[in-house]
Amino acid sequence: MITGMYQTSIGAHHHRSHRNDGYTLPEPVRLITELFREAGYFTANVKTAAPGVRGSGKTDFNFQFKNAFDGSDWNQGKPGQPFFAQLSISMTHRGGHWKNLREKLNNPVGPANVKLPPYYPDHPIARDDWATYLNSIQVMDQYVGQILKRLDEEGLTNDTVVIFIGDHGRCHVRGKQWLYDGGIHIPLIVRWPGRLEAGQVCDHLISAIDISATVLKIAGIEPPDYMEGKVFLEPDRESLCKPARRREYVVAARDRCDETVDRIRCVRTKQYKYIRNFMPERPYTQKNAYKERSYPMLNLMKELHAQGKLTAVQALFMAPRKPDEELYDIQNDPYEVSNLAASPGHQRTLKKMRAILDEWIKETSDMGQFPEKPGAVTPRERKEIFGEGPAPAGT
Repeated sequence: MITGMYQTSIGAHHHRSHRNDGYTLPEPVRLITELFREAGYFTANVKTAAPGVRGSGKTDFNFQFKNAFDGSDWNQGKPGQPFFAQLSISMTHRGGHWKNLREKLNNPVGPANVKLPPYYPDHPIARDDWATYLNSIQVMDQYVGQILKRLDEEGLTNDTVVIFIGDHGRCHVRGKQWLYDGGIHIPLIVRWPGRLEAGQVCDHLISAIDISATVLKIAGIEPPDYMEGKVFLEPDRESLCKPARRREYVVAARDRCDETVDRIRCVRTKQYKYIRNFMPERPYTQKNAYKERSYPMLNLMKELHAQGKLTAVQALFMAPRKPDEELYDIQNDPYEVSNLAASPGHQRTLKKMRAILDEWIKETSDMGQFPEKPGAVTPRERKEIFGEGPAPAGT
C-alpha cells in the first residue's frame, strides 16, 4: 500500500526477505509519501493517535527506504498544512494484548454465543479463540471512536478523509497468509464529509493497492503511470462508484511467509475464486513456528485430526497435499469448501480464470516465478524448521 504496487512486481513478495541486504525499490517506483511531500503535505506515521490509543509506528516495507514520513503525529506539521497520516493499530492482530480483552468491554462476546465457520471444529478452545477475536474488533471500534473524536475536537472533521482498512485478513487458521476470503477480504470503510453519505455501500471489487492511487487522487495528485493500483473514488461526486472504475477481478499472491516456503496465486471475481497452488506437494500445515506458538485453533485441529474427530470439511486443511487448482463459487459457497476445479459444468470458468492468471503473471512480471536467493531465511528460522545448529546470538 505504500507504493500502490503488487508485492510481486517490486520484489517484496517473500516475507521480510530484505532485512539486511540493502534492497531498494526498482525504478521508477516511489513511496506515496514522497509524492504527498512534494505536493506540500506533511506526512506522519502516527504513534499518538488519541488518549489511550497508540499507533505502532510499524513500517515493515521489506525494502530499504529513507525519510518515509516527516513525523509521528499530524499536528507536527506547519499551521494549516495539509497532512497524510498512516495509523497502524495492532489490536485485532493476535498477541499478548488479547488475554484480557473482555475486561475492556461492557458487553463482551461469550464463547457460547459465537457462530463458527464450518471448517472449524465446534470445541471450547475454538469457540473461546473466535470470541476473543470478535472482542478485539469491539475494542478496536472504541479506538476508532476516540480517534474520530480527536478530529472533531481539533476542527478537522470536515476537511479530512478517513479510510479504515485492514492490512491483511484475520489471524486465524485459513485466514492471514492464505488466499481464501478469510485472508484477503479486508475491511474498507471511508468517511468523506460532504461527498459520501453515511451508510452508502459500493460492492465493487477493490484491491488494497487501489487505496494508494485513490488517496493521491483525492489530494489532487495524479497517480504515476507506473502505479498498478486503480482509483476507485475521486473528488468529483459524479465519479463515486462509477462503472468505468470497476475491476472485473482482483489478483492476490502469497509466497514465503516467515520460514514457510510456498507459492500461491488467486483470481477473485464477484462470483468465483480461482486458486493455483504452485507447490501442491507442500501441505497447508507446513511447519510454521509462529503459528504453532500463537494459533490454538491450529494445534487443536491437528490433535482432533489425529484422533479422527474432524468432519470432512474440517479435515480439508489437514490434507497431506494441496490441490493443484481450486475453484469456488463464492455466491453459493461463501466458506470456499466445495472445490469445483474437476466439475464438468465449470470447465469453461476454470479455463477463463487460468487465462486471466497467466496473463497477469506475464503483464506484471511476477517475480515469484524465480527462486529466492540462498540465505534469505535467517539462521534462527532455519533452526526452527530444520533444527540446524545453534542460532547465533542476536539473530
